[in-house]
Amino acid sequence: MSADAAAERSPLGVHSGLWGAGWSPEQAERAIGGAAAAGFDLIELPVSGPDTVDFTRAALERHGLRPTVSLALRADEDVNSEDAAAAARGEARLAAAVDHAAALGADFLGGVIYSQMGRYLSLPTAAGRRSSLAALRRTARRAADVGVTLGVEYVNRYESNLLNTAAQTLEYLDELGEPNAVVHLDTFHAAIEEIDVADAAAVAGGRLGYIHASESHRGELGTGRLDWDALLRRLVGQGFAGPITVESFSSAIMPAADQIDIGLWRPMWSDADRVARRSHDFLRSRLDGLIAEREGSAPSAAA
Repeated sequence: MSADAAAERSPLGVHSGLWGAGWSPEQAERAIGGAAAAGFDLIELPVSGPDTVDFTRAALERHGLRPTVSLALRADEDVNSEDAAAAARGEARLAAAVDHAAALGADFLGGVIYSQMGRYLSLPTAAGRRSSLAALRRTARRAADVGVTLGVEYVNRYESNLLNTAAQTLEYLDELGEPNAVVHLDTFHAAIEEIDVADAAAVAGGRLGYIHASESHRGELGTGRLDWDALLRRLVGQGFAGPITVESFSSAIMPAADQIDIGLWRPMWSDADRVARRSHDFLRSRLDGLIAEREGSAPSAAA
């Protein structure tokens, strides 16, 4: 692989939730150490308290990993709401998340940051959308001041009434008008809502900034119905070089409250280290093969 091609390789990451919920020094060492041992370049971390920053940074430095940060807003802090108090709580949480990302040295904060993540019992409203955009606009400007990009992760219809497709997310970003906000595509959600996941990546185009690689059933990559080869071929073809982060969960690892929160009703696997290693190798081998294939088909400089 040429130096130019190597520079275009997407860094591969993994969500710390692969090793369970919560964040203590022991949990940080377990997840960050496990991610490094599996070969990942970065790890996606939850937003936690300021007392976690020092031990998290120490573990990241010890294992040579970069951090990204994610969160999902709750119903009582929904910025996509006509309830001004709830929207204010949500915006305050977003501001704290930006500060936390900066303190960790992360340059990306993604997730469901524009609405609550959970079943809505009401239709979307124009006022709620305006509230969401106003909160995200102020958050994006705060993030820009500290070098943080915001990833707007659209999710399935059961977890947001605002953004469910790449096309909707692009419209939202157009209204937002902030250059440091990008499309955050999660393949689990896209597999539910999009006609074709690879086409969704093409729709996002140059505004696609971050990907959650998650199987159709949340289990190990390659064991569900997602067409990974089509998606990865499309990403390489359009020159995507942003992070691709593995997100896989199992009820054998997650505590009961988190299982209920994301509808994780059955154990998908039991060995986090094995899933991490196999997921990394699954993605890296395919991506490198596609990059090499592209290089081989390109005309030489002398031609």
